[in-house]
Amino acid sequence: MIRGLWDRETVALLLLAAFMPLALAWLWFGGTEAIGRLALALVVSGLWHLIFMVARAQAPSFAGALTALAVAMLAPVGLGPFAVILGISFGSVMAELVFGGWGRNVVNPATVTLAFLGFSWPAAPWPDLVLPVAWAAIPAAALGVVFGLLSLRIMAGAAVVAILALAAGIDLSEVLPVAGIVLVLLVCDPVASATTSLGRWLNGLLFGALIVLFTATWTNAAPTQIAVSAALLASLAAPALDEVALFIWLTRRRRRHG
Repeated sequence: MIRGLWDRETVALLLLAAFMPLALAWLWFGGTEAIGRLALALVVSGLWHLIFMVARAQAPSFAGALTALAVAMLAPVGLGPFAVILGISFGSVMAELVFGGWGRNVVNPATVTLAFLGFSWPAAPWPDLVLPVAWAAIPAAALGVVFGLLSLRIMAGAAVVAILALAAGIDLSEVLPVAGIVLVLLVCDPVASATTSLGRWLNGLLFGALIVLFTATWTNAAPTQIAVSAALLASLAAPALDEVALFIWLTRRRRRHG
């Protein structure tokens, strides 16, 4: 059987290639601690993928590396190995592997892992990512758009809200850098984000609106915590946003041809 070029593993590998500027910048500034976090996340995520793929007689997926990278970069710091192993196990298994693997999941497994760790260890500090790492998200986003894997509409929707908030005098200086990283790694996930054109615009607008809302009302919340929480809610709402887009399209079609 001849497989097409655009199978699941091709998409995963191209996403990894697109994220390389972001990953390398983070590793450069994070040093040995970042390398250790990424190594642990890769081992745990890879083992769970291997277990499920062997049980289903399927080849292991490179998608586990995407989860590992996002978790290593954005998870609360100071957690012991047990907490990280438990969080990745919960997120990878319950949000992805039980649904049949990456491509069939509803929510990004890294988003679920990060939310699980944040809720389970609320006293653990969230990471402060240096500004050069945030700048590295720009070439990563550009490569993702060029490869046809990341939605420019989602990014544009979030950018519109950010511009309007800044014009209104809302201070987003602390949260914007990490929000850009979360937007690329989590919100624009081609599997868990909206799929219709209007739905993608709404997806980006919702993420941006949640960032602004949490920044204005959630006192003492870390910027990474705000961005991850907004990503989780925006991801959960993605199917409903597609339903809204389809409803609007059908209503216009009926009026036009009725």
